[in-house]
Amino acid sequence: MPLPKLATLIGGLLLSKGGRRVAGRHAGKLALAALAFQLWEQRQAGKRSGTASAERPVHPRRRWSGRRV
Repeated sequence: MPLPKLATLIGGLLLSKGGRRVAGRHAGKLALAALAFQLWEQRQAGKRSGTASAERPVHPRRRWSGRRV
């Protein structure tokens, strides 16, 4: 199983002393970014496989003009 790009990036960051300091200071932000990136990758994979379009047809939404009737 190949390592994800994000894991190698964070691993490289942890090799240097300054990188460890930055990673420690921004650990929560790095964790959120990693989670968001994984979620985004999963959604992109779902779009490519075509499972999302098979569940329900996509209808173009009408734009709201801002005028009330």
